Amino acid sequence: MARGDFLGELAWRGMLHQATDGLADHLAGGSRTGYCGFDPTADSLTVGNLVSVMLLARLQRSGHKPVAVVGGATGLIGDPSGKASERTLMDQDRVQHNVKCQKLQMQRLLDFSGPTAASIVNNADWLTPIGFIDMLRDIGKHFSVNQMMARDSVANRLESREQGISYTEFSYMILQAYDFLHLHRAMGCTLQLGGSDQFGNIVSGVDLIRRVASAQAFGATAPLLLKSDGTKFGKSEAGNVWLAADRTTPYRFHQFFLNASDDQVGQLLRWFTFMGQEQIESLEVQQKERPQARPAQKALADAVCDLVHGASETAGAKAVAEALFSGDVRALDATKLKDVVVDLPSSAVSAAQLSGEGLSLIDLLPTTTLAASKREAREFLAAGAVSVNGEKATIETKLKTAHLLHGEVALLKRGKKLWHALRVSV
Repeated sequence: MARGDFLGELAWRGMLHQATDGLADHLAGGSRTGYCGFDPTADSLTVGNLVSVMLLARLQRSGHKPVAVVGGATGLIGDPSGKASERTLMDQDRVQHNVKCQKLQMQRLLDFSGPTAASIVNNADWLTPIGFIDMLRDIGKHFSVNQMMARDSVANRLESREQGISYTEFSYMILQAYDFLHLHRAMGCTLQLGGSDQFGNIVSGVDLIRRVASAQAFGATAPLLLKSDGTKFGKSEAGNVWLAADRTTPYRFHQFFLNASDDQVGQLLRWFTFMGQEQIESLEVQQKERPQARPAQKALADAVCDLVHGASETAGAKAVAEALFSGDVRALDATKLKDVVVDLPSSAVSAAQLSGEGLSLIDLLPTTTLAASKREAREFLAAGAVSVNGEKATIETKLKTAHLLHGEVALLKRGKKLWHALRVSV
């Protein structure tokens, strides 16, 4: 992609909400450096954070240098933007642990080679050495309290009599603006990117660079990504969808995107993949013609899982899904079996209950999510609607130690889709 196409790329993808004046001409004038900040509130980024990562990746593909700023210092303060109440402050050890973990994830998502190599920096390196008096004299004097109070991130909180806002969070925009100034001085950074709720903070940094360095700086934001029902994107029924495999398994991650609604899948393809406009529009046509086949969702899930976890994990996630669909779960290895169990209703029995003659399914099923009573259990078993590890069970079937896959769990199913994992307690 030629330089200067960055804003056009964001526009057709629906990822451009606001941009400061003159940005298009600035980007067209040569290779620029732009940054986006990440708040280390957890030891993993979420799907919501992936929006910002994709902004940096598209900036890089447009011939510019991306910088990811992980907030080792600002994470100790807390960004009030979009928050209805004061954050719980984290201790320094926790913040630094989260910074380290997020850096590792960034390294898989951006290109760190060549003339537009990405950089990852921690704002604790330049913010923590600054004295309080120095910050007030050299930086604070350039901020109008009147303007700060008018910013949405502050104004919304001031309207709440119960919550209000502490001086700690009130000062956050000063620290973020100083980040921009420091990066401008140290790395020639002239662009800050973020979500639409960050525009006020970005403008504060642009103003600070103009006042202190007598230089031009710019900002651009993406709209906040919401689900089709208006709720925050990046959450499943079980909670946040994380980029870390130990928090959200690749199988569950793949399923999250595979279950995207028909009316939002086109937007998600534009935001979270590098597919071109023609390819995405072709998938949207296929989706309308064969909605039951879900071609757009399948392409989306594969592409995003490849990006975050790699092609081998995507293949593994699809193998798990196929095993559950077909009922052939015996072929799952121990790792994939654990991925399945995480996402299924489960209960435990003792090893003693499975020894000897075993445990009658008529007695067992009412203790699971598959039957409400022994009468129901008997009816389901008589109708051949229940299986154990993919094999049809009968009224006479008793669950034994031999049924345990990898010596750990048995997978029960009723009908086509209702699964229950039975674990052995120690």
